[in-house]
Amino acid sequence: MKSVAPTLRYERSFREAGHRYLAGCDEVGRGALAGPVSVGLVLIDLDEIKGLRGVRDSKLLSPADRVKLVPRIQKWALAYGVGHASAAEIDAVGLMSALQRAGNRAWEQVVATARPDAVILDGNHDWLSPRQQATLFDGETDVLAAGCDVPVHTRIKGDLSCLSVAAASVLAKVERDAMMVSYAADHPQYGWDINKGYATAGHRAAIDGLGPTGLHRTTWRLGTGDGMNIPRVENGG
Repeated sequence: MKSVAPTLRYERSFREAGHRYLAGCDEVGRGALAGPVSVGLVLIDLDEIKGLRGVRDSKLLSPADRVKLVPRIQKWALAYGVGHASAAEIDAVGLMSALQRAGNRAWEQVVATARPDAVILDGNHDWLSPRQQATLFDGETDVLAAGCDVPVHTRIKGDLSCLSVAAASVLAKVERDAMMVSYAADHPQYGWDINKGYATAGHRAAIDGLGPTGLHRTTWRLGTGDGMNIPRVENGG
């Protein structure tokens, strides 16, 4: 069944609140066993923006179609950014904090051109807004982490209904996929050029047989369970 194209209907509703610059945001790689989590951010000018044919949630597009859309999205957007947080960061701080780090990196790329008035974030959980961070000194008040400091509006299935969010998902997916293909050159046994780090049967079997690499999320359950105590692979040998 043919998918329904996302529109700008929801984005344009923000004009009623006086917003002009609106960013769509989405992540990819959340459920992967290896590689980064990546966040795309696409900023549009509601006074100038028009539709963009062919854009869908990245999961509904072929790899070739996603790649073809990238220059069109980049030309269409007022600004855009893709940020990444590595597997090591995910292991160190947890997935939600790693998503925020990746989002902050995308945010810095966007605000170098223009500052959003608000962000539409795919899903039902706001992991993008700054969180309270404790200071190092007793008696001092907590401070906010740096990053997105404008209202964030979560939107369930925003990548299906909102054109700016779908565009962000495409940019993030293409960039992350390219990273995984490049990593596969050093670690060909894991099939990252095909599975992009996700939990396929072949990927899990390779982890069981060879052990995890430095690009795996080692705090996660990686293999099938039979080979979890074998040493980490340090190179693609």
